[in-house]
Amino acid sequence: MNGSGELESYATLFLSNAECPFRCLMCDLWRNTTDQPVPLGAIPQQIQFGLAQLPAADSLKLYNSGNFFDAKAIAASEHAAIAQLVRGFRRVVVENHPRLVGPQCVEFQHRLESQLEIALGLETIHPEILPTLNKQMTVADFSRAVEFLRAAEIDVRVFVLLQPPGLGDEESIEWAVRSVAFAFESGANCCSLIPVRQGNGALDELARRGLHREPTLAAMELALQKSLALKAGRVVMDLWDARRFATCDACVAARVERLQHINLTQQVPAHIQCSTCAP
Repeated sequence: MNGSGELESYATLFLSNAECPFRCLMCDLWRNTTDQPVPLGAIPQQIQFGLAQLPAADSLKLYNSGNFFDAKAIAASEHAAIAQLVRGFRRVVVENHPRLVGPQCVEFQHRLESQLEIALGLETIHPEILPTLNKQMTVADFSRAVEFLRAAEIDVRVFVLLQPPGLGDEESIEWAVRSVAFAFESGANCCSLIPVRQGNGALDELARRGLHREPTLAAMELALQKSLALKAGRVVMDLWDARRFATCDACVAARVERLQHINLTQQVPAHIQCSTCAP
């Protein structure tokens, strides 16, 4: 759903490139990266090839397991070719680290016929947890990035973590909602809640030490509902592999469907009544 309440279709391209240099603790995108940055011309070629395989869509997401405005990953000299390839889309979404926000973002927006939206990872505003994530940024860095982008009329989508290492169930929900509120106060257009999944090695080791456990579907529901209750903007829950967070086989399908409904409508239906897990 866009800011006008209309559903939009998205084409999503996962571009092959080198690993992100920031190497955040919770990230697992390094799995599908190349050992070295791809050569000049490779990114436009990938976009051209990918778009030829996909059906028509309103908007486009370009994800490259890193940062779109990292010149070592995607050279600025390729922006013109990329902008030409994505003509006709209503919106183009790319991911970027807050510390890599600068004039190059504005220059790319000017090349586009589309509305540029940049997805930034805030992760959490918890003053003790954020430094442990190896994000290599501060909350002030994030605020400056959003202020710069909004002044250039570039939309901002924000990623907020649900249950990063070091936070328990209730604390995690509280800090996720507080982080969403901060993102909107800073000028974000939309927030995506990301349940922190194990499986990248580092988080598995923390789990073995008792320092991390994944959120439950119930926690995901509550965090999303409380974030929407702020009435500050659009909030969605990342539902990739959502069934892994279930604690009850009897109601998992209904809970995932309910979360999907909330994502699409921004309306909260009645709670799931399950006689198995909540008799």
